[in-house]
Amino acid sequence: MKLKINSIRKFITACLLVLPGWTFSQVDSASKTDKPEAPSKTKPVKNTFESVWIIDNQTVMVPVKKTFEMDVMHRFGTVKNGYEDFWGFFASSNIRLGVSYSPINNLNLGLGITKSSMLWDFNAKYAIIKQTKHKYPVSVTYYGNAAIDTRKEPTIYDGSDIKHQVEKLYYFNQLIIARKITKNLSLQVAVSHSHQNAVSGYYIKNDSTGTEIYRSMKNEHFAISFAGRYKLTNVMAVIFNYDQPLTKHPEFNPDPNLALGLAITTSSHSFQLFVGNYGLLNPQRNSMFNSNSPFSYVNKSTGKNVKGGNFVIGFNITRLWNY
Repeated sequence: MKLKINSIRKFITACLLVLPGWTFSQVDSASKTDKPEAPSKTKPVKNTFESVWIIDNQTVMVPVKKTFEMDVMHRFGTVKNGYEDFWGFFASSNIRLGVSYSPINNLNLGLGITKSSMLWDFNAKYAIIKQTKHKYPVSVTYYGNAAIDTRKEPTIYDGSDIKHQVEKLYYFNQLIIARKITKNLSLQVAVSHSHQNAVSGYYIKNDSTGTEIYRSMKNEHFAISFAGRYKLTNVMAVIFNYDQPLTKHPEFNPDPNLALGLAITTSSHSFQLFVGNYGLLNPQRNSMFNSNSPFSYVNKSTGKNVKGGNFVIGFNITRLWNY
C-alpha cells in the first residue's frame, strides 16, 4: 500500500512539473498565432532595362546610390554613299563623352560634351515610380537637360549667326513610362518637350498681297518615342526605338527616327550596336533638327520627293563603378 501511495505521489509530481511547461508553450503558441505578421516590403521589379540608354533615348533606369557612370557614344556618317565613304565609316562622325553620378537613390546627375557644335549638356534624372508586383504596374522616370553651344561663332540650323549668349541655349524635358512585361520583354513610351532660344527663319513675299511673311521654326517642339528590348540570352538582347515629331513647324520640320540594334551587357558594362537616323547625340537637337529620314516622302514646302533610308551606324558604350 505504501508503495502504491509513493507511486501515485511521484506521478502527480511529474504531472505538476510538466503541466506548467505545456501550458506556457500553448499560450506562447497562441500569442504567436494571434499576432499579425509584419507586411513584407514590396520590392521593385529588377532590370527593366540593362542600361540607362536604349540607342538614342534614356530608359527609366537610374543607377543605385554612389554609382559613377561613363558613356562613350559614337555615330558614323550616313550609309547612303555606299562604298565611296565605306558606308559612312570614313565620313564625318559625331561623338559624345559623358559622365554621371548618383548621390542618392533614384537621382542621377551628369554632364557631357558632343563634338557637333561643341555642345555641353547638364542633365538630371529621377525615378518617380518603380514597377512592383502588386502596387505599381509601370515605372515612371523624369529626365531633363540644359545644353549650350560653346563654339566661338555658332550658327542656327539654317546658317544664321547667333549674336547673344542666351541664344546658344537648348532645353529638354521628358517623362518616361516603362513596363517589364515578361522576363525577356520590356517596353517604354516617352513624351518630350524641347525648347530652343534661337529659331531659324526668313521672310517671303505673299504673291497675292505683296506683303512679307516670316517663315521659321517654333521655339517649342513636342515629340513621342517608343522603345523596347527583347532578351535573347542573359547577356544579349535585341533593342529598338522609334521617335515621332508631334509639332508641325511652318518650316524645317524634322524627320522621325527608326533604330534597331543589339545590346550586350554585364553587371558593369553595356555595349550597343545599331543603325538609326539620329546622329546629333543630343535629345533636343535630334528631336528638332533631324534631317535623316527613314522613309521616302514628298516635302510639302518644296513639292520635291525626299528619299528615305538615310541611316547611320552607331554604338554606345557604358561603364559603371559602384563605390
